[in-house]
Amino acid sequence: MRRGEKWILGGMAIFVVGLMVRNYFGFSETPSQEKSIPFYSTASKELTRAGDKIYKAQNCKKCHSLWTVKNIMATVPAPILDGVGSLRSEQWLFEYFSSENPQTMLKGRLKREWSMPSYAHLTESERRTLAAYMASLKVEDWYLEDLKKLEYRKLTGNEWPGPNDGDRQ
Repeated sequence: MRRGEKWILGGMAIFVVGLMVRNYFGFSETPSQEKSIPFYSTASKELTRAGDKIYKAQNCKKCHSLWTVKNIMATVPAPILDGVGSLRSEQWLFEYFSSENPQTMLKGRLKREWSMPSYAHLTESERRTLAAYMASLKVEDWYLEDLKKLEYRKLTGNEWPGPNDGDRQ
């Protein structure tokens, strides 16, 4: 190995060791709240199983992601469902799923083939279960503002106007 190559290799080793020491001792500039996952669920195991079963049967993952897992081969600008329970009430979600035309309740910019379908064909029990499950999907308070911005941008294509946009529940 030549002398110049040794210097480069040595410099790289020092850099890597420095990064490891910084991460080990927590010298990161990232606030601790950003290190945690902001999404959680308040659903019981039974509600999670029942809601997930309906979610899968209705092929919701075709357009939405849940627990930030989505098909990376398909990009559809539908809002993520993580934290939707912090944005919408269970009653609002039930009415939305029961609507013959959900776009009258929540307008979006998606093409017709990607618009939210009506779930009025489901039984009332299934719609209530799905609404309760979606309402249980929460987000930590420190991330709520960012979630509102993301949802607004996906629905409208515009930047969120701010907290004075009215109650979206």
